[in-house]
Amino acid sequence: MVGLSLFLAVLIGLPLGVVLLITSPGHLRPNAVLYHALGVVVNVFRSVPYIVLILWTIPLSRFLIGTSFGTNAAVISLTLGTAPFFARLVEGAMREVDRGVIEAAKAMGATDFAIVTRVLIPESLPGILSGVTVTAVSLVSFSAMAGLVAGGGLGAMAWNYGYNSFQTDTLFVTTVILVLIVQVVQMLGDRFVRAVDRR
Repeated sequence: MVGLSLFLAVLIGLPLGVVLLITSPGHLRPNAVLYHALGVVVNVFRSVPYIVLILWTIPLSRFLIGTSFGTNAAVISLTLGTAPFFARLVEGAMREVDRGVIEAAKAMGATDFAIVTRVLIPESLPGILSGVTVTAVSLVSFSAMAGLVAGGGLGAMAWNYGYNSFQTDTLFVTTVILVLIVQVVQMLGDRFVRAVDRR
């Protein structure tokens, strides 16, 4: 559930972050209307608490997969909850790229697509991977909440068998496992960032 949601969040958030950057004032394709419209949508989804977003996505889940409960429904809400967040992280990472490098690429006749794929993404890759790590950690936290609405996973186990059944040991163990998962994800993410960071 977390892996698929992370994959979809990156798949949606990466191009969304690129569009936010290149349509911003003074960049490759400035477009105030599109930039502000996307910005509002992204900010709305980022500001809504995840537990409320689950309720918002119930009609969409029923339309797409025929049910609003279970792991597949949780993937939809998890993806919509983290893709806009990841898009902002991508935008921020790419904004750190030296404008001189972009201007040099333009001077050599590079197209906007080439600048994005051969300059912006490679130069900001450490920041993007760091964003993937932060998003993955957020997904682990969100997935625990998804367990409250039959999303499955450790969150459901903690809620059903730990809290509702008064099995304190189960609640404790699932909490420890979630903490360990976050530690492992962060450690792996830091290693990937160091491996691609050329600074």
